[in-house]
Amino acid sequence: MGTIYYGGSETPIHIEDRALAHLKVVIATKLRRNESFTVSWRHPDDQPRGRSTIWLHPAIPLRFVFDDPEPAELSRSWIEGLANSANSSGGIMLVPEHLEGAEPDAADAGDRDVSLGKVEVENLEIDTLTVVDADVTARSRDLV
Repeated sequence: MGTIYYGGSETPIHIEDRALAHLKVVIATKLRRNESFTVSWRHPDDQPRGRSTIWLHPAIPLRFVFDDPEPAELSRSWIEGLANSANSSGGIMLVPEHLEGAEPDAADAGDRDVSLGKVEVENLEIDTLTVVDADVTARSRDLV
């Protein structure tokens, strides 16, 4: 379990080492650009139910401490997801990693719904496509 020490707070923030390693990359990038933002997370099961948010500012001292002496192998897609949320008005929302090939949880399925409308694509490779209640048209030469 890793720890974030932020400013003069007496209460450290405990986050699993692997998640903290990914969060650190995104936070360091934002602060290096002199950007302020929020980070939010749900409380772990062993804490009172709820969620917390902190405001991060480049002038406030910040320290990351990891229990594991070896650095975690980083997932580009998880970092990109965290970075995208960091650039939103809601700030970073620390979410669990979605491993490639893993089936999404039923609770997460609603988060993945996408409505694209008309889209023109030059080249597209799809391993699996599920379409429900939608009109789909394609020229046969485009589907190889």
